[in-house]
Amino acid sequence: MATEASTLKEKFGQALRTLEEAKPFAKSMYQTEVFQLATELAGTDEGLAMLYDYAADFDKAGVFNGGPWAEAENLEPAFVGGSLHVKGLNSVVELMSELRMLSISEAQYTHDKVSPEEASAFLNEVLALNLDLLFPAETEEARVEGGGAHLERGERLFRFLGDKLSYRAVAQKLVEEIERLTVQRPIMVDRIVSMIDAATQMVDEDIDDSTKDTLHYFEKAVTAPTALSAQESDLKAYRKKLVDADDEALKQEAHEYAASMNKTGLVAPIAAIYLRFINRSKPELIPEFLDLSEMGVASFNANQELVQDMIHFAVYPQTSRVVYGLSRMLDRGVLTQDPIIPGIRRLFDIDIRPEVKKRILRPEFRKGGLSGNGVLIGGVISVLGQPLGIGQGLNPTCQSARAISLWAQHGISQLLDYVARAVRENDIDMIFEGEEVHSNVIEDGVAAEIHHELDPVSSVLVPHLDKIYNEMMKKTFLRGEDGHKWVNPEFYGEWIPRGFANIIDPLTGFVTDYDAFVRLFYATHHPEYNEGYEMIYPNPVGIYITNVHGKLLGLHAVSIQRVAEDPDEEYRIYFYNPNNDSGQNWGQGIETSVTGNGELEGESSLPFHQFVARMYAFHYNPYEQGDTYMVEESDVEQVEKLARESWGQTYTWT
Repeated sequence: MATEASTLKEKFGQALRTLEEAKPFAKSMYQTEVFQLATELAGTDEGLAMLYDYAADFDKAGVFNGGPWAEAENLEPAFVGGSLHVKGLNSVVELMSELRMLSISEAQYTHDKVSPEEASAFLNEVLALNLDLLFPAETEEARVEGGGAHLERGERLFRFLGDKLSYRAVAQKLVEEIERLTVQRPIMVDRIVSMIDAATQMVDEDIDDSTKDTLHYFEKAVTAPTALSAQESDLKAYRKKLVDADDEALKQEAHEYAASMNKTGLVAPIAAIYLRFINRSKPELIPEFLDLSEMGVASFNANQELVQDMIHFAVYPQTSRVVYGLSRMLDRGVLTQDPIIPGIRRLFDIDIRPEVKKRILRPEFRKGGLSGNGVLIGGVISVLGQPLGIGQGLNPTCQSARAISLWAQHGISQLLDYVARAVRENDIDMIFEGEEVHSNVIEDGVAAEIHHELDPVSSVLVPHLDKIYNEMMKKTFLRGEDGHKWVNPEFYGEWIPRGFANIIDPLTGFVTDYDAFVRLFYATHHPEYNEGYEMIYPNPVGIYITNVHGKLLGLHAVSIQRVAEDPDEEYRIYFYNPNNDSGQNWGQGIETSVTGNGELEGESSLPFHQFVARMYAFHYNPYEQGDTYMVEESDVEQVEKLARESWGQTYTWT
């Protein structure tokens, strides 16, 4: 009995023959059916392979006649990604064009003007320029555009191309991408590890030594960072080696683990075996293994029993990333705050609701014998150690991620209380203008559903926070102003100033008084205009997200962490972006930086005027501002030009 895919393949073959037999002036009449059937075939891995069987005949049949793909020799790799990212017919035609190039590279189709070597080079460059399809990222664009069948087809195509090609030309680009992501120190590192795994398969004689060395270092970081672990990768056998090792060898292991972790932010599963071992037999090595600062050592010494209990409950090979969070949490001195210790202690034996436990206990955690409480404690360690490493994943819940980050920095007791209530009662509540808002009686949030590829704390809290934030916003709908003005201080807490500015008139939707908006922000935030007032707490602001062409994608919530001069003495805004990848190109030469410009761990940054040009709302303290009339006209004009020529083209300005 023929499968659905094989039936589709027969229909496609017939449609292709009909197209081939058509007169040149009539081919456009028959191309549509070919593209529709190709779309269906490309919806599965099996179907895509079947579609490739016909790729050598595409040109002969006239698949690309009359369009920009007609002449393969004139195609540019730089334009491929854009076509694959666009919904509609173009993404399918682009996919078929890549299959044609692959058939040329494999000598299944002899092209008059494109050699197999040229076709291979073309495809390798396409892969290198589109790592987001080769290794799908959790970016704002992916969320805003909502994924979709066209992107899934693109990802499927790139997996197919990757299997056929060697990835050699992609290796250097991939190394750069891994370095760029690891320096941001995210809590969730699954995508990075997948990239490293893929990269190690690319190493061959054609890759330069520098790239090989870097790839090898990253591979060691996630597999065997030390001399002893390199000798014995089996976890059980490694544990036995530790028993037989002398003090000097154990100390050397600690230093090698620390060096790898500090350089990459990554922790190999085997490192958890080492930490669990010394936790029992050589706890005095823990500060060296974690490479603690003076503050961290003092914090460890004052709370050694608690730290050892946390390691026992939460650190396993399956949760090895917790180790990095533990190091940073101790260095932050979190445990020196008295209310924090009982807040963590109660998580050891708190009753976790079955539906919550199901969310946080991944299959590999269950297989590894972890308890729900252990996973929860590990999640708390990560969040308190890496408050800027919290990501929203594939959810439109930037406000919730931003809240968890803020509380992890400045409201830890509040955060721990929310965690306890959420796991024990599957409910949290907040007060909005004197009225209790309970999450368990609200049906809908901003997100239609929550994707739980999140850190455990986010997985526990985001479903509740998302509903509460949305409910608070609903209560402000009829006020004639942006609801964030009232919601943010109630939702995030007392840290948020009550002053609020927004460029959009809620009644008309027009950009209004933009000049005044820019001047007010400079007068309240720029050190040269704000009378020397410094930021104390992160400021939640709203920004427009744009693509590489400056086109508006949507609204996004970030937090300004601080304003300071960079190493070149240029004022920059350093901010927390709930996106899992903060190094992005927003067009007009505006590329967010994550390292090299004075960023602290987890921060991204932009020159002051570039950030302001993407901002639409901010909070400020009216008692801490300079004079708006002192802001230079040139500063305002520079910002407004960037704004008008990007997201501003979508709006009417008054």
